Amino acid sequence: MDDANGTAVTEFILFGFSYLGAYQSALFWGVLFVYLVTLLGNSLIITLTLLDPALTTPMYFFLRHLSMIEILYTTTIVPRMLTDLLSSHPAISPASCFTQMYFFALFGIAECCLLTAMAYDRYAAICQPLHYAMLMKRQVCVGMVSASYLMGIITGTTHSIFIFTLPFHGTNIVHHFLCDNLPVLRLASGDTLWGEVGILALTLLFIMTPFALILFSYVRILITTLGVASAQGRQKVFSTCSSHLLVVTLFFGTATLAYMKPGANATQDTDQILSFFYTVVTPIPCLV
Repeated sequence: MDDANGTAVTEFILFGFSYLGAYQSALFWGVLFVYLVTLLGNSLIITLTLLDPALTTPMYFFLRHLSMIEILYTTTIVPRMLTDLLSSHPAISPASCFTQMYFFALFGIAECCLLTAMAYDRYAAICQPLHYAMLMKRQVCVGMVSASYLMGIITGTTHSIFIFTLPFHGTNIVHHFLCDNLPVLRLASGDTLWGEVGILALTLLFIMTPFALILFSYVRILITTLGVASAQGRQKVFSTCSSHLLVVTLFFGTATLAYMKPGANATQDTDQILSFFYTVVTPIPCLV
């Protein structure tokens, strides 16, 4: 990260919620509580779906992997966030920043893809019941989950390596509570055009496209349900799909707003609040 035009950055300062002052301690306890609920709840889901022979359908297979991703996703972010809320000097080394950015992208993209797979599973179960066993056989489910992780690995690797090959000198204050790609990219001294284009492409490919596919699946589910199901059947379908649709709306809605806003209209506080929702709030298992 050396650069002839200035001193190389040796650490980044995660400014985060420093502007809250004394209220940071209250936020600390709130985030800690949510994090513990997330860990315990998702761990319970994983345990139950592994031990209960009745929970072996594709829906619970996907749910188990989603819970695993939620635990890893929040653990990439929250422990560092809690430490920084109590620190007067919330510094992070470039190597640690790179690592957090990589795993944040990996698990975030994997979750986007897995939520899409779950929507397809529910579409197949409701709209194609006679072909469900063939459409969602074991090999297909394993392939969907594997593809979700693979997309996360590819995206996390390419974006993190690209950003950290750019020179960093001068200001080192990241106006965020984590090493997200856009806030860190804004500190780079080199040409960031291709990085911004890549992030936009990433948003369109792995956020907007899955969101559109999920909405399409639920539109088909709604049409099928209203057309052929009884009132009791409709109620069962809506109760089954509503929790997943709520998570999808919170996760994709806030992520889309965070990454698709025009730069001139973006505010640092707004970015952090939106990020807080899709990194801390949506992993709570009671919403799944």
